[in-house]
Amino acid sequence: MKSPTSHLVLAPDAVIDLQTHTLYSDGVWTPEQLIDYASQEQFGLIAITDHDRVDTVASVQRLATEKRLPVLPAVEMTTTWRGEMTDVLCYGFDPEQNELNALAQDVLYRQQANTRAVFEYLRQKGYTFSQPSAPSADEAESTAELTAILEKPSAQHPHALVALLKKYGYGTGEKSPGKILGEAGVDFATSEIAAVVEAAHQGGAVCLIAHPGRGDGFPRFDAPMLDQLREDVPIDGLEAYYPLHTPEQTTLYLDYAQRHRLLVSSGSDSHGPENAPIKYRAELSRDLLERVGIQVK
Repeated sequence: MKSPTSHLVLAPDAVIDLQTHTLYSDGVWTPEQLIDYASQEQFGLIAITDHDRVDTVASVQRLATEKRLPVLPAVEMTTTWRGEMTDVLCYGFDPEQNELNALAQDVLYRQQANTRAVFEYLRQKGYTFSQPSAPSADEAESTAELTAILEKPSAQHPHALVALLKKYGYGTGEKSPGKILGEAGVDFATSEIAAVVEAAHQGGAVCLIAHPGRGDGFPRFDAPMLDQLREDVPIDGLEAYYPLHTPEQTTLYLDYAQRHRLLVSSGSDSHGPENAPIKYRAELSRDLLERVGIQVK
């Protein structure tokens, strides 16, 4: 299919945001709401990078065409690098035919399997997920709760299990919902970073490390760690501009990218109106945009 970014030309001061999320993963925006907001705010380009959702990119592209807002085909893949969760932003693949979709679907299947196992463990331990009623109704209500979680995007499953425990009054005592689920074996399904990078490159896409300085369950990359990462996988760049990065971190990543000829991305990580997209200038990510066929001049 033809992308809305085909033959796109942006001015250096055109505003862009290359990391946003909708309810297709763990955001609260609908795609239409996010695109309408970006249009109203006169964005020249956004990327909707829903976690491990390659299957929705084509429909987002069609909506973007209808709304006349350029939306770059993109996804944020949940990966592991040396045992640590490391998100990877992939840009510029074919929305309908690409090698990333199989990896994303495998993440969904494995997350669903983990959710089923955790749910069964909790029930065996005596946790009930129904209101007091007849036994047959209890079973049906409990099954409905599990089904509702399984129908959600993979990125929402662990959070939905926390919400389920709270809904039925669990986790208010000595054990928090997180501790209860940890004992039950809850996990975030991930892909190997090398497999994601290889699949993206096969389809002509580029891969950048998302929020490399964020921490909070992710590695906080410094220069030596980035050297090690690049020894392991041919990563294309870094999300240097990110709202939780300190000025020192941003400078570090920009300097590192310049020294090693890496691409630079600019993203807000917007998940909804409470943390709206940020108006980054297109020139900040000129090399990345031009790599995926968008001219900045």
